[in-house]
Amino acid sequence: MQRRDFLRLAPAALGATVLGSAPLLARAAQPPKTIRLDYAYYSPPSLVLRKFGWLEEDLKAQGTEVKWVLSAGSNRALEYLNSDSVDFGSTAGLAALLARANGNPVKAVYIYSRPEWTALAVGKDSTVKSITELKGKKIAATKGTDPYLFLLRALHENGLKKSDVEIVHLQHADGRAALEQGRVAAWAGLDPHLAASELEAGSRLIYRNVNFNTYGFLNVSDSFAVRHPDQVKRVIAAYERARNWIIAHPDETVALLSEESKLSTPVARLQLKRNDFSQPQIGREHIEALRAASPILLEEDLVKSGTDLPRTINALIDPSYAQGVVKA
Repeated sequence: MQRRDFLRLAPAALGATVLGSAPLLARAAQPPKTIRLDYAYYSPPSLVLRKFGWLEEDLKAQGTEVKWVLSAGSNRALEYLNSDSVDFGSTAGLAALLARANGNPVKAVYIYSRPEWTALAVGKDSTVKSITELKGKKIAATKGTDPYLFLLRALHENGLKKSDVEIVHLQHADGRAALEQGRVAAWAGLDPHLAASELEAGSRLIYRNVNFNTYGFLNVSDSFAVRHPDQVKRVIAAYERARNWIIAHPDETVALLSEESKLSTPVARLQLKRNDFSQPQIGREHIEALRAASPILLEEDLVKSGTDLPRTINALIDPSYAQGVVKA
C-alpha cells in the first residue's frame, strides 16, 4: 500500500474504531428504560413515593418508566436485588451487611428511616416475662431480616445461644399468626405486624432495645450504580421529597400507611411513632453501628470464617450519592 493511500485510509479506520465503540459508550450514558424499586409497609417513604408518582413525573422526560415491586421483608428485598428483579431495595442495615458479606453486590446509599421496628413479643396469655424463660421454646422469626438478627443479639445479651431455643422460620405475617395461635412461645416481630399484634391481639413486648434495631437502608445494586450514577441521585432526591412530606403531613401519612397495609389507623399511628425520619444521610454513624452489630454474624456462623467485616461494611455504605442531594 502506498503511503498516500495509507494516510487516506488511516483516519477512516480510526474513525471506524471510534465509531465502533461509540454505541457502547452511548448505551452506558443513556438513561435506563425502566427503574425497578421495591415498596414495603415497613418503609413509609416508599409508600408515599409510589402513591404520588413523583419519581415517574421526574423521569418521564427522559423516557424512563418506573416499576414497583412489593417486598415482604429485608430477605425478599435482598433476594430481588441479587436476582436482578429490582434495582433498589429497602432493608434493615444488618441484613444488608449479611447479604453483602455473602456475595450479594449491593450498596447502601440512603437512610429511609431510623426505626424501632422490632422487639420480642409473647402472646396475651403468656406467663413469660423474660428472654431467659424462653430456653427450650419455639420462637418465630424471618431469617435474614432485622428481627431475626435482633433475636440472636437479644439471646446473646441474656446469656443464651441460638441452639438454646428452636427458631421457627416464618415470614413476618405468618410469625404473627403463629404467636397469636399459640404455635410458638415468642415472636421477633416487625412493624406494622408487631404493632397490630399489640393493639389487636394483646401481645406483649418482653424485650426492647432500640440499639439492636439497625437503620432502614435504601440499597442499590452495584451494577446499576456504576452504569447510572445520576439516576441513583434522582431516586434519592425523590425519597427526600417523600421524607419531607411525611414530616410535614403525619396524619396523612398515617392514613396512607393504614390504607396500603390494610391495618387500622391506631396501628399505623403506632408504627409511624416508632420511626425517626430526621437523619437521611448515610455515613459514619451507620458504619459504627454495623461494626458494633457485626460480631453476631461471625458468632452464629452466618458468614464464612475469616470474612473481613470492616472491609465489607466500607464496601456496603456509600455516602457519595446522597451528598449534595440530602439537605438535612
